[in-house]
Amino acid sequence: MFTGIIRERGTVLGISHAEADPIYTIGAPEMAGGLTIGASVAVCGICLTVISQTIDFFKVQLSTETMNITNASSWVEGSKVNLEPSLRFGDELGGHLVSGHVDGTLAIVEKYAEGSSLRLRLALAQNFRRFIAPKGTITLNGVSLTINDVAGDSFGVNIIPHTQAVTTFGQAEIGEAVNFEVDMIARYLDRLQEKTVMTA
Repeated sequence: MFTGIIRERGTVLGISHAEADPIYTIGAPEMAGGLTIGASVAVCGICLTVISQTIDFFKVQLSTETMNITNASSWVEGSKVNLEPSLRFGDELGGHLVSGHVDGTLAIVEKYAEGSSLRLRLALAQNFRRFIAPKGTITLNGVSLTINDVAGDSFGVNIIPHTQAVTTFGQAEIGEAVNFEVDMIARYLDRLQEKTVMTA
């Protein structure tokens, strides 16, 4: 479990294809030393298992399913990635509850400055519209964000200067694919309502 509050912006140092599933080496000098083998870590919002680590980097292995539904296939050596260690009991819940189970990717369709902030607009898949509400929450590339508005098949989020500086959103580009995870509470409420309708 995670909160969507990024601890460090890491760097992809290398990608090994020696095994069937690729192994990514992630440089994270601020965070890697505190990880343990077998621990969960969110990389751009994807919950992954640490299979090796040093004080400067850690390694994770990505399955075919993960490669297919996330933007990990676009990562190359030098790519920047948002990192967050798993939540521990007693930690501050600064964002919202995030599972790290990515729903898919969304494309950035608009980007412009709004004061000192950056406004991003993302295209929204029809089957996920019911989970998106103004002032609700969403996880984008592992970052807990507030949904500003929803219009048709897109929604907007605001990236404040601090978030631009400590996450990959400072370099966001139109057309870029972003990992997303809908709010967990919204998902369970939708499922509960569906079951209620079916049994009514």
